[in-house]
Amino acid sequence: MQKLSKILPTYLDMSGFLDQKVRTDWSTIEAYRNKMDNPFVVQYVEGIAQQIIGSLDCGLFVAAYTEYLSDGLQVPNDGLDAGLLHKIYAALLWKYGEAKA
Repeated sequence: MQKLSKILPTYLDMSGFLDQKVRTDWSTIEAYRNKMDNPFVVQYVEGIAQQIIGSLDCGLFVAAYTEYLSDGLQVPNDGLDAGLLHKIYAALLWKYGEAKA
C-alpha cells in the first residue's frame, strides 16, 4: 500500500490528469447517469484479467486496472503478467526516486 500511495500520484501527475482544469460532469457519462443518487453501486464484470487465487498481487492489479481505465482502455481479458507489472512499477518508482533526488 505504501508503494501504491507513491506511484499512483506519480502516475496521475505524469499522465497529465492533475493538470486538467475541467471538472468531470458525471451526469453526462452514460455509465453514471442512473447512479447519481448512489455512486457506490458495484458492477461486477466478467471476462477480464484476474489475479491468481491466493496471490498477494492485488495492489498490482488495482494499479494496472486504474491505469487502463484512466487511459480509457479496455482491461485485457487474457491475463496480466504480475511479474512484468512488478518490473514496470519498480522501474517507475526508481525513475521517480532518481528525479526526486
